[in-house]
Amino acid sequence: MKKSLWMLLLAVLLVMALVATGCGTDDNDEDPDQDENGEVVDDDVDLDDVFFVGLVTDTGGIDDASFNQGTWEGVLEFVNSIDNGDANYLQSEADADYIPNLSSFADEQVDLIVAPGFLFEEAMGTVADNFPNQNFLIIDTVVERDNVASAVFAEHEGSFLVGVAAALKAQEAGEDTVGFLGGMDFPLIQRFEAGFEAGVLTVDPNMNILVQYAGDFNDVPAGRALSSQMYDDGAYVIFHAAGGTGNGLFAEARERRSDGEDVWAIGVDLDQYEEGIYDGDSSAVLTSMLKRVDVAAHDVSEMTYNGNFPGGEVIVFNLENEGVGIPADNPNMSDEMVEEVLSYIDDIVSGAIEVPEVPSRVE
Repeated sequence: MKKSLWMLLLAVLLVMALVATGCGTDDNDEDPDQDENGEVVDDDVDLDDVFFVGLVTDTGGIDDASFNQGTWEGVLEFVNSIDNGDANYLQSEADADYIPNLSSFADEQVDLIVAPGFLFEEAMGTVADNFPNQNFLIIDTVVERDNVASAVFAEHEGSFLVGVAAALKAQEAGEDTVGFLGGMDFPLIQRFEAGFEAGVLTVDPNMNILVQYAGDFNDVPAGRALSSQMYDDGAYVIFHAAGGTGNGLFAEARERRSDGEDVWAIGVDLDQYEEGIYDGDSSAVLTSMLKRVDVAAHDVSEMTYNGNFPGGEVIVFNLENEGVGIPADNPNMSDEMVEEVLSYIDDIVSGAIEVPEVPSRVE
């Protein structure tokens, strides 16, 4: 009997507890979730309403001061300009990561997947076939698929301008030799060399141009050794189109200038002035050949957002649409020198100057 009374009492207490819980504060009266800045966080955001861009880096990483970083900056510029934009990236530690990383974003059915660089060409073709309804952007090469937009650049046009700059700076110092450092020796990088060569020789047909290729885009020691060799052989200015290998050029130029030697480096893809900083705020970087991967990423993201994804199209970024060029600020060049460099743009755009895409050594 006592046992039955205890069981009844426990049951009553349980019911009372449940009633008390149900009569607690209404959800609408609770304080909303807040982020670290005290801003209200809406946990009920409908992901279907978000325009999401996924970027897959190559092995250089997101902060490579080159293709990955520039492309990511363009993506962020666009998604931050709209109310419902978002983006993320997956970093590839090896070439074998390209297909899994691209596929991971495709599985999530994001609005646009971006791959910065020709190294993704084979992987992009495979993944685009596997996900025919997914929108992809590949930069710096062409993948012929209806669901892939390909952004390419007139590297030779921009490189012509920095060739002019190199030759003018060398002439100013009474020097007669400049250099070119390439990553791998194939047509894409040869376009940089060809444009640079043409720009130099337009200023001075008798100027010497040294050329070295590292055979790699991520070999900093090789880049430094080859740059050192060219400087020792008389190069006054060296232009690189070597990806991460170019960091070796900057290291060598910084040290030499810090030791009082008058030499210069020219950057590529992004404004690499900061890569040349030494002794406070001085820089060993004369100028840079901008390859506006940020513009490509931004513009194709915008087209996709507006329902105009350019699938199957090849979009060319050149001097005419400001897809290549030099930085707006060039502290190590006089205003007169910058003006002379820029004076060639109209003739290139009009066709009065035809910039070659193949260097003379290959013809």
